[in-house]
Order: sequence, then structure tokens, then C-alpha cells
Amino acid sequence: MANPAILTVDDDPAVSRAVARDVRRRYGDRYRVVRAESGDAALDALREIKLRGEQVAVMLADYRMPQMNGIQFLEAAMDLFPLARRVLLTAYADTDAAIDAINVVDLDHYLLKPWNPPEEKLYPVVDALLDAWTATPDTAMPETRVIGHRWSAPSFEVRDFLARNLVPYRWLLADDPEGRRLLSAAGLSEADVPVVVTADGKSLARPSEIDLAAHVGLTTTPTLEFYDVAVVGGGPAGLGAAVYGASEGLRTVLVEQRATGGQAGQSSRIENYLGFPDGVSGAQLTDRARRQALKFGAELLTTREVVGLECAGSARVLHFGDGTAIAAHTIVLATGVSYRMLEAPGLAELTGRGVFYGSASTEAPSCSGEEIYIVGGANSAGQAAVYFSRYASRVHILIRGDDLTRSMSRYLIDQIAGIPNIEVHPRTTVVCGEGTDHLERLTLCDPSSGKTRTVETSWLFVFIGAEPRTDWIGGAVARDEHGFVITGPDLLAEGRRPPGWTPPRDPYHLESSMPGVFAAGDVRADSVKRVASAVGEGAMAVSLIHRYMEAR
Repeated sequence: MANPAILTVDDDPAVSRAVARDVRRRYGDRYRVVRAESGDAALDALREIKLRGEQVAVMLADYRMPQMNGIQFLEAAMDLFPLARRVLLTAYADTDAAIDAINVVDLDHYLLKPWNPPEEKLYPVVDALLDAWTATPDTAMPETRVIGHRWSAPSFEVRDFLARNLVPYRWLLADDPEGRRLLSAAGLSEADVPVVVTADGKSLARPSEIDLAAHVGLTTTPTLEFYDVAVVGGGPAGLGAAVYGASEGLRTVLVEQRATGGQAGQSSRIENYLGFPDGVSGAQLTDRARRQALKFGAELLTTREVVGLECAGSARVLHFGDGTAIAAHTIVLATGVSYRMLEAPGLAELTGRGVFYGSASTEAPSCSGEEIYIVGGANSAGQAAVYFSRYASRVHILIRGDDLTRSMSRYLIDQIAGIPNIEVHPRTTVVCGEGTDHLERLTLCDPSSGKTRTVETSWLFVFIGAEPRTDWIGGAVARDEHGFVITGPDLLAEGRRPPGWTPPRDPYHLESSMPGVFAAGDVRADSVKRVASAVGEGAMAVSLIHRYMEAR
């Protein structure tokens, strides 16, 4: 088990080095000292520590930092490590702010700069905090460990599944000493990877997502046969519907095939979401929404594939891939959209082995010092570029158009322009990918001239297209030519209601062609593709559900 961490964060490089040096001198033999020079970088470091199942004992943060001050950082850090002791480094002029922070973030101590000599002003404080932290019972569950090969698509899929479901784990290579030891103890070999060793010591060789979910504490089985509201899809719209439905007393179940959060849950930082002036990661937003839904009594089911929807009298029935089903008075379709596969020779075989769809945040540390390529010009691609720029030596954004202005928010364009190791390549497409056990090179093309060039890289992240996940619906509800669900007034043709419509009223705004079945978020035709609007539509669907149930 790795030593617990002491984290220091200060935007002044000289002060940052000084505090890390002094802390390391005294505690380096027992604690791992992690240094960051911004609140964002420190939160990223904490998330990595959390995912590895390791601990943080003390966090020391400077108060005066741009974009995210020390109090804001410590408040966000509490979500990740609530037991870690918190220290604010502050100048004498900021003493009042430090005192206020005692109430805001349950501050353990504020330390005036400079702290020389550390033997008198720094070490006694940290000694006391470490003693208090050591004496506090750690209620965290033992760690889950994943053993696999570096360039293995199945190993990546297991890690990505755990990360997106916010399950902390530690990643071990099969040819490392500890990885070999665990495989031997389980009676397995490198041929059996990926292997997951659960917190209670059970070994799972090449587990399915259903088996994995069941063994890491995720809920996969409904407790009831009939609900008031069944929500299909766990992105922002689905989570919004689950929170509002459950909070208003409706028996609510949310069914998600892979992981809650959707595309937004993979975002490294969402900066234009109301109420988060310093931004919020998709994982943080998802975690808070999940906890909120569970607090109100909603059930959240993971790894349940919905394969069919039917009307059975006044009930609406969802059929699962395993042959079981649940019924509800109403359904909310919130399955969102998926990134489109990049059609170029060689890429399909390398998926999960250097070619990734969406922001595979689990891979970011492995990109350290390397050049990576991102395909896409929308916000998700821009957010990923900013995130990966902290690790990679250079980030290349490939777009078909002349610039980013048509598809990306202005704040992201400005951020990218200010990061020296991000380069935007207009009028550039990927036409080929090559490699043996993993991606090794890409062939890029300028469509206007036909000129191609080859670049050496092991990393390609794709953020293109928005394909609705509605094939399973079939003809149960009306969809447009792209597969998006048609709702409300758009169902009326020259004032006529859709075929088979029985209620003596027009469809409600988010209601599909099957009465009692609503659509919210990106899956709905002509919806605004933003996190805030998706959450709003999820809440609005619940309001319309009340009207539907009252009128029945």
C-alpha cells in the first residue's frame, strides 16, 4: 500500500517548492508529498489518488490563488477526502478570510506566511494534524485492484467502467512484481487478465460488466415490479428526472446500461454550468446527482440493457436483455447520444489500445510527456484538450472546418488559445491508423488539397458526431430520420394527432407518440445540447408526468 499523501498547492512556484521541501524534509519517509501549482491541478491529483484507492492525510492550500482560491479548493477537495486535515496558507492581511473559512470548509488551521523557522511554526501544526488524522477511524472500504496489460482493450474497458461509475481502484500491470504476486495468489496467470481483485479479496478473471458491477457494490436488480416513473439513461437529463421524481414522492427507478453521467460525466471540467463559477468536473457533478437521487429514494440500476418498450393497458413496460422486465405508469427516455465511430482503416482494431472515444481520463497520466491527437471541435473536445494539456507534451486538435468558432464556446476557445502546448489543425482529417499491439502512427489529410502526412503517436481521442441511442425502441415511438425521439407539438401533422393516439388532448411538450412516455435531453429531436438544458428537461418531464397521472 502506498504511503498516505500530504498535498500542497500554491500558485507561486517558489513558495510551492519551499513548502513541499520543508514538508518532505520532515515527513518524506512516512508520507508521499504531492505538489501542485493551481487548484485545478491539485483536484486532478486528488482524483487520481482517489481512483488508486490511496489516502490523503493533510492538505495545505494557499489562499490567494487565481481562478480558484484556497477556500474554494478545500471545499471541492472535501468531496474527495472528507477526513483529510485542512490548512490554509495566508498572509496577515487575509486573516479575516481565514477565520471565515473555519466555518465554510471546517478549516483545521490557518498558517501565516512565512513560516520560518519551520521547526517552530510549521512542524508543530502538521504534527498535531497528522496525529489527529491517524486517530480518526478510516471508514473507507478496502481497495479494489485491477491487474492487466498496458495495451489491452479489455483491461481498458474494466478500468473505464470502474472510473465512470466512481469506484476507486488501483491499477497494476501484470508483469510488475505486485501484479504477478496477486495473480499467483489467485491461482491465475497473465493469460487470464484483466483480473479484478475486489475489496473483500475475491478474484474475477475477465469479468463481464454485470459481474463486475455486482461485486463492487453497484445495484443491478430492481426491488419492485412496478414504479410510477422509470427513467432510461443516467446522463444529466435522466439524473435530473430521477432527482425530481423521487423528491416529489414518485416511486422512481433509473436504468443505465453502463455508467451514470453520460457524455457529460466524462468531461474533465464544465465551466459554464450555473452555480459553479470555478467549474465542476463531470465526475463531481455525476457523483453529487447520484447521491441526491439516492437520498430521495430513487433506485439506480447499472448494467441493465433495455431492449424493448411496449404499452400494456395503462402500464408502460421496459424489457431487459436478460428476459426480465419492469413496468411503470410513465417512462422518461433519457438515453442521450453516443460519439460516432471514426471511419478510417486500422482504427477499429486499435480501439481501447490507443484509440479512444470520449475523454478516457484514466489514460491521462500515461500520456505524460507524449503527443496526443484529439478529433472534434465541440466543447467536449475542447475540455479534453485543456485537461490533457496538463499531462501531454503537446495536444493536437484536428478539425474539418477553418476554426473552432462555429462549434465551441468562446470561453473554451480563449482558454485553448492561452495554453502553449495545444495546437489546432484546421481542415485536417484522420485517414488511417497503424500499429501492432497498439496505435503507433496516424495518417492525416487536408481534404481540400488531398495532401497527406504521417505522425507518430500512441494516443487518439475521438469526439465527433451525436448518434442517439434509440435503436432498441424500434417503432414503439416516433423518431426522426436520424433516430431522435419526436415529441410534443412536432408530432402534430396539419393539426392531426399521431396515429394511435388515444387521449382527448394533444401530446404534452416532452411527450412522445406513446402517451405517458416522455423524452428529455439529447435524445429528443431538436433539443438544446447543453448540460443545463438536459437537467431542466428532466425536471420538466416530471412536472408533465404529474399532469399525465392526474388526468388518467
